[in-house]
Amino acid sequence: MQQQEEPIIALDLPMVDPLPEATQKYFAICDEKLGMVPNVLKAYAFDIDKLNAFTGMYNDLMLGESGLSKLEREMIAVVVSSINKCWYCLVAHGAAVRELSGDPVLGEHMAFNFRSARLEPRQKAMLEFAEKLTMASYTVEEADRDVLRDKGFTERDIFDIASVAAFFNMTNRVASAVDMRPNPEYHAAAR
Repeated sequence: MQQQEEPIIALDLPMVDPLPEATQKYFAICDEKLGMVPNVLKAYAFDIDKLNAFTGMYNDLMLGESGLSKLEREMIAVVVSSINKCWYCLVAHGAAVRELSGDPVLGEHMAFNFRSARLEPRQKAMLEFAEKLTMASYTVEEADRDVLRDKGFTERDIFDIASVAAFFNMTNRVASAVDMRPNPEYHAAAR
């Protein structure tokens, strides 16, 4: 039995047609580097201004200059997405954790229980902070920031941890609301 191709999202929002030249180039770069255009980008392509805002923020937070490594930022994405039970982000960012860490198990391990994963104390503190921001941001106090400072995080690092966690809290909610589906390629990536 042949499987039908799943929709990218449950909502029927067609991509702008034709895509602007800059968007076409961006999608071509994604396809070249990743072997696909992530469904999250296709989902936002019904409104190029929304797509550009999303990709601008994502690229700044996840790929821009930071005291956090790319792996650490992906770890935050997985922990936040685990709490929010966001299938798209768990699959996509779990694959990124596998790729960046070289560990084919770490992405899933973190999705189920990051506390039992073999992480550096610095990373655990970072993820506990992201968890608290996700579950009860109003309870964050100076003592929580002091824990991060004690592990060597700078003021800028703390801002970046908070920003990455906040971004994924937002995107998890959008992905869940529109039933965003991960690209099939993510499931087998970096295994």
